[in-house]
Order: sequence, then C-alpha cells, then structure tokens
Amino acid sequence: MLNLFSDDNRRNPFPLYDQVRAAMPVLPVPEADAWMLFDYDSVKRVILDQETFSSSMQTAGRKNPDWLIFHDPPRHSKLRALIAQAFTPRSIANLEQRIREISRGLLDRHLSSGAMDWVADFAVPLPLLVITEMLGAPVEDQPRYRKWSDVILRLSYTISQNEETAIAVAEYYNVSTEMGAYVAELVEDRRRTPTDDLLTRLVEAEVDGEHLTQRELLGFFQLLIVAGHETTTNLLANTLICLLDNPGEFARLRAKPDLLTAAVEEVLRYRSPVQFVFRATRREVELNGQRIPKGKLLMPVIGAANRDPKYFPDPHRFQIDREPNPHIAFGHGIHFCLGAALSRLEARVALTDFFGRTNNLRLASDAPWQPRPALHVHGPQSLPVRFDA
Repeated sequence: MLNLFSDDNRRNPFPLYDQVRAAMPVLPVPEADAWMLFDYDSVKRVILDQETFSSSMQTAGRKNPDWLIFHDPPRHSKLRALIAQAFTPRSIANLEQRIREISRGLLDRHLSSGAMDWVADFAVPLPLLVITEMLGAPVEDQPRYRKWSDVILRLSYTISQNEETAIAVAEYYNVSTEMGAYVAELVEDRRRTPTDDLLTRLVEAEVDGEHLTQRELLGFFQLLIVAGHETTTNLLANTLICLLDNPGEFARLRAKPDLLTAAVEEVLRYRSPVQFVFRATRREVELNGQRIPKGKLLMPVIGAANRDPKYFPDPHRFQIDREPNPHIAFGHGIHFCLGAALSRLEARVALTDFFGRTNNLRLASDAPWQPRPALHVHGPQSLPVRFDA
C-alpha cells in the first residue's frame, strides 16, 4: 500500500503525501479494494457529504464497531443528541481544575530527576485518568482501559484481509465481551445510585422518550476509551516533537505563552493525531477525475489535506500563529469530534503546566521514535526527554 505504513513513512508521511497529491490525489489501492484521498477538497467533501458517502463500513461490505462515528442519519442524529446531553461544554469546562491537578501530580514524580518518557509517563496516563474520573470509575481500572484501547486500535490493521486481520478481530470480540460485562455493572450501579458523572448523565439522557440502549452505551464507552485518550495522547506528544524540531517557534512560545492556543491548532494541522478516517460510497461517484464504484471503501487522509498548499501557504512550515488555519484534524460537519473541546483543554492545561515548571527541554535519545501501534494515528509510542526543573 505505497509502503505508506512503513515506520519511516509513518514518522514522516508528508513528502509521500505531496508526491501522491501532485500525481493522483484520488488513488486506488487494489490490495485493500479501497481508495485513498489526499487533497483538501476531496477529503472535506467526503467527510461532509453524507448523502453520497456513508460512515458505515457495512456499505462497503465490511464490519465496524457499533459506535456513533459509524452511523449515518437519522440514527446518528438521535445518538449524537443523546450523548451531547451528557457531554456538554459546561461539563467539559468544569474539568479544568481537575485536569491541572492530575497534570501536576504526574509531573511531580519526575521533576527531581529531570527525565521522563513523555508518552508513557504523561501523555498516555493524563487523558486516561481524566476519562476514568469523568465516568466515575475506580482509578485503579485505568490500566485495564489502556489494555482495551490497545486491542481496539489494532483493528486499524484489518484494512486488508489476512491472518493478522483475523487475529485482531478475534481479540476485539474477546475484549468487547469483557468490556460489556464491565459497563453493564457500572450502568446498573448508576441506575441504583445516580451520581454527578458522565455515565449517570448518559444513562439518564433522553430524546423523544428514547434512552441509550446497553449496546449503545458500550459503543460510546469503547469510543471514549479509544478516541478520548488516543487523540489527546498524540496531540501532547506531537506538540513536543514540533517544538523541539522548530526551536525558533519554541522560543517564540516561551516568550509569548498566550500563543499556546494557536500553537496547539498548528500542531493539529502540522501533525494531525488522526491521519485518516473511513467512508464508503453509496453510489458511483467522480472525485478528481476518478470514477469510484458504489460500495467502495474510502480513506480520506486528513494528514495530507492539512498540508495541501492550496489552503495552507508554505504548508511544511510549522508556524505557531498561523492564520487562517482551517485544518480538519477533528473532522467536519455532523461527525465533528464530540471530544475536541476536551482534547484542546487537556493540551492547553497540561502544556501550560509543563512549560511553566521546566526549562531546557531536549530529547534524551537520538534514535527515531517508534510509531503508535495503529495505522490511522500519528504519534510516538515513546518519547524520552530531559529537562531542568
């Protein structure tokens, strides 16, 4: 598949994106019976046009988890309305102080040594601990969440049908059974004793007399565990990579900390945590001169769209005050990420805390970083750093 998924290309896919976008921005991938899209216009159209492009992989004859992001209207509209009642802007904003406390607690363990693995010691546990507390689940369950997330992420390797696909699918179904029992127990507890947490609000949410079913609650729980932590983990890790690779911009941010919000948006564009998503054609369609039959899998490459020179002048320059910056790292339209505000808040709070308590940040290893174990995400599995407190 263009060798797009080699470790070297996953660390830096952008030169390859440029080559493909210039030669054939809508590219057939026969080994996966799919099409990849590399230009901003095609990617945004496919994400937005629900009449032509389905979010359900069943349209392409494939299976997908029973998650909100894989539903089309009208079911998607009903599910999103139910979940939005619990996942409100106010409930997210109220987490700021607790996110700060979690961030400080994680950093306190490493300040005296002046060294840490930014991913394993901070970027992974921070969002997982936030999610655990949001759900009102025991904090000691956080390692289980990470294990479940790792198994679900491996579903990204099922694009092509092979032995690895069968193993990943079998592991997912085993984990789903385990998670189903876990969620059922939590939900039953909230029905007996409601509390002020996300899970209680999900259980109580109602639209036109309809509540989320047990299966839908499990689906959102899985989506929250995966997307709710993986996106933030990669955003935090990629921010350090971008700043260390661009010391001039890092110095500007140090001098003007109020640029952090814009800097986070530039990280989202420059190294998008999610590189591609999935859609399927509802009918035959033409994109950039390529005719794509009905029922085909599409992979709109967000990471390539966000470096399209048609919309981003000097796209390979990391510029912390880039304006305008119409990136689509969190999607667009009806499937715009429900957790975008939470991810941005976690990044802003955690990075403000880290940069305010450290100096002389540098990488602790010259070895190339190992990509995360999921083909559709972009970020390091490990990032050892050193700093002065």
